[in-house]
Amino acid sequence: MKNKNIIWLYVFLMASILHLSFLMEGLHSYLFYSKPIILLSLIIYFYQISKPIAWTLLSKATLGALIFSWIGDILLLWDRFFVFGLGAFMMAHICYIIAFKIGQRNPGKISDVNFIKTFFRNLPIYILAALTFYLINPSLGPLKIPVIIYIIVIASMATTATERYGKCNPASFWQVFIGAVFFLISDSVLAVNKFYQHFEEAGVIVMGTYCIAQLLIVMGIRSHLINP
Repeated sequence: MKNKNIIWLYVFLMASILHLSFLMEGLHSYLFYSKPIILLSLIIYFYQISKPIAWTLLSKATLGALIFSWIGDILLLWDRFFVFGLGAFMMAHICYIIAFKIGQRNPGKISDVNFIKTFFRNLPIYILAALTFYLINPSLGPLKIPVIIYIIVIASMATTATERYGKCNPASFWQVFIGAVFFLISDSVLAVNKFYQHFEEAGVIVMGTYCIAQLLIVMGIRSHLINP
């Protein structure tokens, strides 16, 4: 069963490479075929490997995040559906926040939290989120409120990933944390490219970091399910 399920990872990797190749070659019509396969294969992989291990709220929240991300991927293929895609990804990040909270020891124990240390640990995330908003703010127009909400949610997702330090096995923490950071970078580049300054390499950077992010988060959650 283990060898059978890994096929979906190969499909994910092949679809990701093809998608990046289409972006580099400017074959935009082919993106409609490659992009939906990327997350769909990862969804199938995670479902197949997580259900026999532990089909818990953690598994369901992670699967929900992947499904909402897949919906967002499809919606963002059309510029006119940008707001709906933004909403889908916001739901994905909320699902990841739930998953990251559950996937740690004593998630609700406030007495052990060092707020000063937590603030400085998360400071790079706050700076990146604030810098992104500063750059894109003049061009947001009516999208300002939805984008502000989205930035808060994705920054919360990344900071929730940092909370897991010392509260789960190291492999799970680092995979999820690095994945969350890559997700934040991906969305920041997308926002800068769309609302501040367009540059040719943006598509490859956005999708490259995005694919790495999703894969690392999935593997990190898998690691936690195997060895919580």
